[in-house]
Amino acid sequence: MKIDPKDYQVSEGKEVELKKWPTLAKPFYDSKEDYQKAQAKHVEKLSELQSLLYADNHYSMLLIFQAMDAAGKDGAIKHVMSGVNPQGCQVFSFKHPSDQELQHDFLWRTTRDLPERGKIGIFNRSYYEEVLIAKVHPEILKAEQVADGKNIWKDRYQSIVNLENHLHLNGTRIIKFFLHLSKEEQRKRFLSRLEKPEKNWKFSLNDIQEREYWKDYRKAYEACLSATSTESAPWYIVPADHKPDSRLIISAIILETMEKLKMSYPQPDKTRAKELEEALRLLKKQDEKKERLDE
Repeated sequence: MKIDPKDYQVSEGKEVELKKWPTLAKPFYDSKEDYQKAQAKHVEKLSELQSLLYADNHYSMLLIFQAMDAAGKDGAIKHVMSGVNPQGCQVFSFKHPSDQELQHDFLWRTTRDLPERGKIGIFNRSYYEEVLIAKVHPEILKAEQVADGKNIWKDRYQSIVNLENHLHLNGTRIIKFFLHLSKEEQRKRFLSRLEKPEKNWKFSLNDIQEREYWKDYRKAYEACLSATSTESAPWYIVPADHKPDSRLIISAIILETMEKLKMSYPQPDKTRAKELEEALRLLKKQDEKKERLDE
């Protein structure tokens, strides 16, 4: 079954109601073996495109992952990017801002970690936290000492859209994933973290407390996705109740985006071509000399 990224893309200007978006996708494979083959094919192709991205050196990729706790962001990043050269890819996780970061505008700390040309940057959570958790917990804004909070959310959405438009115009292609998890599936995953000792480290009592704000987070995400999904930096709502399906969807979306880029390997100029020709001649000559000595 072919994956069509448009099935998951939030159209620019569309009002999002998450209840109407599925948290479980129809399986794209018939067996575990089929899934592994499909994912391996995606990983291999992504590795090829990453090499081309690096060599072409005109574009960069920024992948943003947002979700409720236990939606599988870490696992998705690990599996989807498993074949990528670590030298050309960096992952950044953004948690509670430091005192220094609080003294700057809300985009400052993430802007410092934007990917350079030829590389893939991954934000595991991002500047979007400033219109999500900060909206659900208004006390966070007090620590940020916001001067005028009257139109803060509208202004922040606009700041984000302006930044992403600027990045797109300068060669950064942005893909934003919201891993759409059901509340029941989150409960099951939390139970698994508690019942399996090797997963206990993943659990925090705060995870349970945040579940009380489920509806508030849903509203915050709906407003955010509606206001900030654009043609140049689209949001994709990925069903996250079944991890293998969500990983295939994510990798398919990344591949389609990269395949649309006009990239090519650099062609040598005349001087460089002569250098390569001479190097080839010398190496062949060395090989012939070695053969004569071995006789």
